[in-house]
Amino acid sequence: MNTPAVPPRHQVRALHTATTVTVYQAYRPDIGLPAARDGRFPAAWKRDRMTWIKPSFLWMMYRCGWGTKEGQEVVLAVEIERAGLEWALANAELSHYVRGVHPDRASWQRALRAAPTRVQWDPERDLDLNPLPYRSLQLGLSGEASRRYADEWTVSVRDVTPLAREVHAAVRAGERDRAAALLPVETPLDLAVPRPVPDASKAPRI
Repeated sequence: MNTPAVPPRHQVRALHTATTVTVYQAYRPDIGLPAARDGRFPAAWKRDRMTWIKPSFLWMMYRCGWGTKEGQEVVLAVEIERAGLEWALANAELSHYVRGVHPDRASWQRALRAAPTRVQWDPERDLDLNPLPYRSLQLGLSGEASRRYADEWTVSVRDVTPLAREVHAAVRAGERDRAAALLPVETPLDLAVPRPVPDASKAPRI
């Protein structure tokens, strides 16, 4: 029997086309519902705050509790321009200090303060939202990156709360094959992303 291949520890996987990438966020209804209705974030969405986007649907489900956590009741699939994501990654810094990747902690802190985006790697999740032995990207956007995300890169915004509920119901009913079939198809993206590995030759410093 062939054992399914385990993805690399740090790899970006997403629902994507040649020109767009889908990421997920969850908001309270007064933000999420207008965003889905109008296809863009409303004025009440604070463009001067850091916002975190996640290409992994299941990691978003872990974060928002399948859309049941307070303030995260509306789950959004935000389709953004791939060029925008590439710009964000090209201007990103790792969210934490890694010896061997950064010259020293002070250099990393200076780079982090200057960077409009930050990369964080968290354990990917399975259908039960348990951690897997490989990581999923979270991308924090602030300042210029946050504004570009909301007003330039966004192609469409969809309310996928019903999908979250349907997948969750299938998992609870023990219908794991049906639940898995409902998930967005997330495949690897060939992107230069800061990775927390001690060999700088393997960690593109962008």
